[in-house]
Amino acid sequence: MLKPLWVLKVPTTMVGADYTVTLDGTHYHSDPGWWVHSEQTHYHSDAGGGTLCGVAALVLLIVSTATDFWMQYRYSGASANQGLWRFCINHKCHAHTITVAFWDATRAFMLLSVLSCFAGVLLGLSAFVNGTKSRRVRTGGFALLLSGFLALLALAIYTGVTVNFFGKRFLDWRFSWSYIVAWVAIILSFAAGVFQLCAFQKNVAEPPPTNVQES
Repeated sequence: MLKPLWVLKVPTTMVGADYTVTLDGTHYHSDPGWWVHSEQTHYHSDAGGGTLCGVAALVLLIVSTATDFWMQYRYSGASANQGLWRFCINHKCHAHTITVAFWDATRAFMLLSVLSCFAGVLLGLSAFVNGTKSRRVRTGGFALLLSGFLALLALAIYTGVTVNFFGKRFLDWRFSWSYIVAWVAIILSFAAGVFQLCAFQKNVAEPPPTNVQES
């Protein structure tokens, strides 16, 4: 018969009371309900943080994609700015009249990023509503990571072409706030995905012992 690895002696004054002990650096609690509450608290903390970051990322992605301040420059002495869909000179905006491959690629990746982020946020929220936590949180986490990756591709393409083409064409130019907002959205998308996946890992992890061995 195998002998127990450890024997914990509990004082008689502690019988019937809640208590916590530490064994090999791991904390154990006498009340099984304490473990359930603790696991749920950690799960909701990570999942909630992921959902909040995802919502913020979604808003910033939409704002960045729709606005006209990816780049500002001087054109024939007048102030000008441009986005993915329009260019503006002296506050008069016009749709892009030429088809440029890098604009099309940037638009496509940004729109796909918005859709992926939207799906990730919906999956994160529905996990709380319907109670089907694990699979939806995991899928939502991957969708949010994909959203960040797609937006990163979009900005990599836009940055490379802008620096190598517009940077040589216009002397007085700079990236503007729509472009910066897109970078912030990327960081939030990745953070949201990591939070969601951490919540999934904690939810599927095996629960610790519900009580301690007494003698």
